[in-house]
Amino acid sequence: MENVTQFIDFYIVAFSNIFGQKVFLFPIFLSLYLICLLWNILIFAIIFMDPQLQKPMYFFLRNLSFVDVLYSSVALPKLMDIIITGNNRISFTACFTQMYFFISFVCTEVWLLTLMSYDRYVAICFPLHYMLLMERRKCDLLVTGCWVFGFSNSLFLTIFASRLSFCRSTHIKQIFCDIKTLITISCGDIYKLKTMILVEAWVGLCPFLLILMSYSKILANILGFSSIGQRKKAFSTCSSHLTILLIFFGTLLCMYMMPPSDHAEDSDQIFSVLYLAVTPTLNPLIYSLRNEEVKNAIHNILIGNVFRKTFN
Repeated sequence: MENVTQFIDFYIVAFSNIFGQKVFLFPIFLSLYLICLLWNILIFAIIFMDPQLQKPMYFFLRNLSFVDVLYSSVALPKLMDIIITGNNRISFTACFTQMYFFISFVCTEVWLLTLMSYDRYVAICFPLHYMLLMERRKCDLLVTGCWVFGFSNSLFLTIFASRLSFCRSTHIKQIFCDIKTLITISCGDIYKLKTMILVEAWVGLCPFLLILMSYSKILANILGFSSIGQRKKAFSTCSSHLTILLIFFGTLLCMYMMPPSDHAEDSDQIFSVLYLAVTPTLNPLIYSLRNEEVKNAIHNILIGNVFRKTFN
């Protein structure tokens, strides 16, 4: 990497084609961000406080809520600052720091969702051995592995990307410093980086395949139930997680696997909004609205405390 590259500034020019409507974007992003923070922090606190939710499934959900808060906080505050102040400059160091943490949290979330699939597989296919197979120490090690892999993998990607030269342009047509967008504005030999990203894409298929394997076995096991009530109960325990998987992986696949086109930059910005603002906002809502145990915990802790304070 040339020394001059270390001192350049980038300019985030997302939504440049609707500049006159930026004043309407700020309240939208602010609302989504606040809802994301409030709901995820609520879910995290409820699971932490309620003794009935001290199960592996909710331990993973608590970590998922924490990751959702972090990875939406990596980009949305900066984007809202750009919308309000109009200062869209971001330094080289700040840009790659943002990219590093974003990739870290997204990789961590991918593996957390994979663990949650495995948890549902064990719960439905081996219910009598569930607590033994998913003991707390094992869950702690699995979650720690997700975080370690996420941050180490991101470091590997960020170091490679930081070696790029940016003599073609410094305008990032995205809502944050995304590695895909940085590659498009770089110059020089990017063959090694593209090869490395291709390898990363194949590595990224591993959790996806593990999730497919888990749910194929879950489906086969559920279809073997003789009782319709058992089938409905089993499906209900998986429905929330399946919904989140479809939203999360759907937006990521559309963002990074779609072939290039004339409108790719505009569609990339839309998909970025979906997985940066909408997805982490929907995750806790989906779990709280579709899970009776979580709804009961929210009712008991929040409404119960208000009721006691009112009549004491």
